Amino acid sequence: MSSRPSRGVAALRVVLGEDKQGPVVAGAIVIAAVALLALTVFTSDRLKTVGPLLALAVLFAVLHQSILRWRSLLVMIVLIILFIPIRRYSLAASLPIHLEPYRLIVFFVGAAWITSLLIDPRVRFRKTPLDGPLLLFMFIALASDIVNRARVNSVPGEVPKKLLFFLSYLIVFYFTVSVIRRFSDVESVTRVLVVGGAILGFLGLVERNTGYDVFNHLQSVFPFLHLDASQIPHLHRGGRLRVYASSQHPIALGAALAMLVPFGIYLTRRRGGKLWWVAVVLMTFGSLSTGSRTSIIMFAALALVYLLGRPGKVLRLWPLLIPALLAIHLAVPGSLGTIRSSFFPKGGIIAQQTNASVGSGRLATLGPALHREFVPNPILGEGFGTRVTVPDPPSVPTTNGPILDDQWLGTLLETGLAGALTLLWLFLRFMRRLWPESQDDESPRSWYLLAAVASVVCFGVSMFFYDAFSFIQVTFMLFIVLGLGVAAFLAPEPVRVAVRVPRQTIRVPLVPRLDDPQGQPG
Repeated sequence: MSSRPSRGVAALRVVLGEDKQGPVVAGAIVIAAVALLALTVFTSDRLKTVGPLLALAVLFAVLHQSILRWRSLLVMIVLIILFIPIRRYSLAASLPIHLEPYRLIVFFVGAAWITSLLIDPRVRFRKTPLDGPLLLFMFIALASDIVNRARVNSVPGEVPKKLLFFLSYLIVFYFTVSVIRRFSDVESVTRVLVVGGAILGFLGLVERNTGYDVFNHLQSVFPFLHLDASQIPHLHRGGRLRVYASSQHPIALGAALAMLVPFGIYLTRRRGGKLWWVAVVLMTFGSLSTGSRTSIIMFAALALVYLLGRPGKVLRLWPLLIPALLAIHLAVPGSLGTIRSSFFPKGGIIAQQTNASVGSGRLATLGPALHREFVPNPILGEGFGTRVTVPDPPSVPTTNGPILDDQWLGTLLETGLAGALTLLWLFLRFMRRLWPESQDDESPRSWYLLAAVASVVCFGVSMFFYDAFSFIQVTFMLFIVLGLGVAAFLAPEPVRVAVRVPRQTIRVPLVPRLDDPQGQPG
């Protein structure tokens, strides 16, 4: 039998730079870029637009062997999701769809990975402990739409869009688990996440103190990006700006940064040094600068997980609480007062949420939503993706339900008890598999699993307080964290470090042991 690879595999190796013909591809791209640049100079005045694209093409040609590695493609997905605001920017192209950078990169990476699964035996799909709840939830989502055909037809285009969104989350999750197989690779991607989170936290502090959001000006550096100014949020609380940086909303930014804090804590223990502590501080301060109550609750959930997982180490840090509050007051002026007033408004927070109009308060919306939407469809709900709370012309110009500010309630209404319980199973399954091994020893792997559990738990708690799945960036972050946590769980285990058990004092009896022929004390 011939040992030569198939044509498909050979072609893939050329594209990935793993074949000796790879330099030919790189040279062709460089020559084409130079030719296009010369043509642009002599024939038009669009050099400002074409120039950055050409620079990226040349950079890709020179570094394509490194860029096209699976881990590098995952890092590229992470960077685009972190730093190019979703919905705020699209590619400047005349297309019938709203083409955003994250959609483009996820589509091409997903297509390349799925194609490689079919033609390259070196690329393998990986089963995970979360397959059951993920696939069952997808099945329930489809079933809920099938049994609610009339409601699905009333929101044309909305359901397929949201189903594709959820499918893209699954692709990113399975791509992460399948291509990240070594613990060292898990750590590499985690370092990118933490450094990116630290940069976002720093820029959030700049925005808080100056009002300038650098992410509203990316088109000046990358002219091929088109800014939709209508998607720029302008929100205040307590008379102070609520920062949003690269996110769709301040709550989403605070949630994303809070989710990354446990991984920063992991790196401080794993790598040491002050820089990782600086990253943790920047992410924490950046999250607090959003003025979000949800992020405060997420930090409380993080503290509880670490208190249960590493009680001794957490209790030793309590004396640092007062200096930490002072640092927060100096770095984010007014944040503590804003947080206090948001949690303790005049008349009480429960009265505030209960007496608000439907759609403006979580408790005021809860009763009517359960009565009107859940009770008629308790098992499979009213259809996945059929609730429209914010009009999105021209596809759906009107709304058919109030804003819930509660993703668990939204899932319950759209997919019924079946979908909500399956989603809960997903979170519990993740925690149940990772938590025991996060307690086994003091190895880096155990600390990483604890960080992953803490991050997922705080996201699950936050879902009670905002429509989490409506914010694409933080939802992608959830599935990336799920993927990295499962990859660390399945990775070959590094050297284990035994938990230190304090020595117990053994009292020596003063009377001789009867079975000791020497008559010596035992």
